[in-house]
Amino acid sequence: MEVTCRVRRYNPTTDEKPYYATYTVEVESTDRVLDVLNEIKWHHDGTLTYRRSCAHGVCGSDAMRINGRNRLACKTLVKEVGDRITVEPMMGFEVVRDLVVDLDSFFEKYKSVKPYLINDDPPPAGERLQSPEERELYDDTTKCILCGACTTACPSFWGNREFVGPAALVNAHRFIFDSRDKGLDQRVGAVGSREGVWRCRTIFNCTDACPRGIKVTKAMEDVKRKLLYD
Repeated sequence: MEVTCRVRRYNPTTDEKPYYATYTVEVESTDRVLDVLNEIKWHHDGTLTYRRSCAHGVCGSDAMRINGRNRLACKTLVKEVGDRITVEPMMGFEVVRDLVVDLDSFFEKYKSVKPYLINDDPPPAGERLQSPEERELYDDTTKCILCGACTTACPSFWGNREFVGPAALVNAHRFIFDSRDKGLDQRVGAVGSREGVWRCRTIFNCTDACPRGIKVTKAMEDVKRKLLYD
């Protein structure tokens, strides 16, 4: 099938401002938007710039706005979005070039919540065991691939770039609710601050944007209740 793909382009070394370039390519309806971009780059315009890696929805590197919604290009089928496709970089970050955005601040906020197990108790003789019920408390938030789709779909983040953001808070949830972890007090500075979980306005854009189906808004509400009542 013939697809018309409109791509937001911007090269800061040569362009005064972003512009849209339109390409017409032949693809299958079962191809992915990533295949469309590859077709453009490999056969029409080698200067087109975007991130990609595993192409299987695991690495999260090809998150972008596709027809106005944050999606992974490698998981979005052409037949799901039609024969007229508009592709843009994620909102809220500085554009490095074309569809590539600067994620340095995103990962700094991720690191601020200490996304690793904290437990200074003496190591047990065996494993630190937990019940299926304890594991279930945080199982959903282990699915995060740090694509940034939730954070850049959040109006609170658009309005205040100091907000730590849904992705960081999802990863905080993963350890806060892990029965083996003892690091809540060490995370409160980032998670419980004015720019932490209380900046969330329960808009649900983050949940809608998550390509892994994580209940992002619920996770942030869980963290709020944990801070209030524990």
